[in-house]
Amino acid sequence: MLYIVGTGSGSAAGMTDEAAGAIEQSSLIVGYTVYCDLLKPLYPDKHYHSTGMRQEKERVLFALEQAAAGNDVSLVCSGDAGVYGMAALAFELAENAPDVRIKVIPGVTAALSGAALLGSPLTNDFAVISLSDLLTPWEVIEKRIECAAAGDFAIAVYNPMSHKRTENLSKACGIILKYRPETTPCGIAENIGREGESCLIITLGELQSAVVDMFTTVFVGNSVTRVINGRLVTPRGYKL
Repeated sequence: MLYIVGTGSGSAAGMTDEAAGAIEQSSLIVGYTVYCDLLKPLYPDKHYHSTGMRQEKERVLFALEQAAAGNDVSLVCSGDAGVYGMAALAFELAENAPDVRIKVIPGVTAALSGAALLGSPLTNDFAVISLSDLLTPWEVIEKRIECAAAGDFAIAVYNPMSHKRTENLSKACGIILKYRPETTPCGIAENIGREGESCLIITLGELQSAVVDMFTTVFVGNSVTRVINGRLVTPRGYKL
């Protein structure tokens, strides 16, 4: 059996019981090095196979090979495996391994855990957009940002900045500023559920020059988002 497991933040508290059960059932855990390192203190007796960034295909093929050999394997991803995770790639590559049973175990993605940290910024319709252009052309990302901003969606932004991609967040804010004022409330959530967890509420104008990293999730409010008692809130629309 191949379990594709969303581990949430990677901490015991941020993992569902179902995810923990799948990992317990597995003899082998396969994943990105950082995610495996988070799990090793929780599951020290498991066998691990970890690889670095941009080795996703090799990781999935190894997990499929081991599952085909009769092992119970957990292919782990942070957050939810179906949100910028390994689930789709595993199903694509499993076309050549039809006898491998696959079960996807959902996890709490950073849009949800980060939103909870800040308050409730995604209460109504929202969009989730990654600013990483490694697999998606920047022109496509720009179009999606434009449409989300024009549609007045609250937006959760994944992969906002890296050592090489230092301008994408600023560019994204520039697009959104065509539709929303600089005073639009926004939020930054860092290291969600891990050591160094923090959050900050700022404006869209301030966000355009903010410096963040790949362990940060950014939230952009819509036209009705506001700050209530220090929390970022997008009202559902109830009459009070």
